[in-house]
Amino acid sequence: MTVVIGFEGSANKIGVGIIRDGEVLSNPRRTYITPPGQGFLPGETAKHHRSVILTVLQEALDEAGLKAADIDCVAYTKGPGMGAPLVTVAIVARTVAQLWGKPLLGVNHCIGHIEMGRLITNSQNPTVLYVSGGNTQVIAYSERRYRIFGETIDIAVGNCLDRFARVIKVIIWLIALYVSVVFSVEDLSKSTKYIELPYTVKGMDVSFSGILSYIEDAAHKLLSTSQCTPEDLCFSLQETVFAMLVEITERAMAHCSSQEVLIVGGVGCNLRLQEMMGVMCKERGARLFATDESFCIDNGAMIAQAGWEMFRSGHVTELSDSWITQRYRTDEVEVTWRD
Repeated sequence: MTVVIGFEGSANKIGVGIIRDGEVLSNPRRTYITPPGQGFLPGETAKHHRSVILTVLQEALDEAGLKAADIDCVAYTKGPGMGAPLVTVAIVARTVAQLWGKPLLGVNHCIGHIEMGRLITNSQNPTVLYVSGGNTQVIAYSERRYRIFGETIDIAVGNCLDRFARVIKVIIWLIALYVSVVFSVEDLSKSTKYIELPYTVKGMDVSFSGILSYIEDAAHKLLSTSQCTPEDLCFSLQETVFAMLVEITERAMAHCSSQEVLIVGGVGCNLRLQEMMGVMCKERGARLFATDESFCIDNGAMIAQAGWEMFRSGHVTELSDSWITQRYRTDEVEVTWRD
């Protein structure tokens, strides 16, 4: 049996997970929550991670019922992600590996999502839609690489939705049309009135910045003149960007002759995205695989699972090479653990 502990902290989540031969033994995490309407800054996020990471580590060991001697390898997120949080996690992982006398392994964050999704859903060779606050990619495995067939050329879909959620909250507050404790595009998308928005698919790639700029400019005018409701705008934005993602995913499936789709990343929790993708898959006679927020959202177990696969195929990161990188492409990693 091989036991791997994984440290994840590339953004506002800090998690430590332990995997033993495909079994999730523990997976605690914490979230850095900013004041309402604000994004999280790298320095403040790293400060949060430093304050809780040892507590989360102890929780992971306690939940798994293991001690340091039971761990075979220490995996950590090498990138991509935010620089300061990545450094925080890498330092702790390096320290733990040296104190415990265990090999160290740097893991690509995106591949962590893919391998966790494959494990939980038991999908075999899916076309992967990876959607989060920082990444938007359509990926398929070929010749020892996770190949990127399409991606955003500017901002990620999660970033687009989050930024509009903050905008709509400010506008709603200013014109006193609507008040709520929690604002998110998914929460406010319970509408059926569609407002036409730019639809930007360029070959296999997508662009969200223009859509965001357009709807930000239009929102105040449309709401203040009662031409639509906040729900209408959120519904329209969500339908438009998700339709774009379904389109490029289907095109990748056709190219690869794939009969499986796996949605991973934080935005993959969105039930409407899963529903739209499910319709497309049904029309093609394909299967859709998705997970809940336990594994869609960043977590330590996904790094442990990717580390488990890599470690068993001979990968180890020397201490001198255990740096981090904010830009780490999914297709840079040689996937030696798959046929």
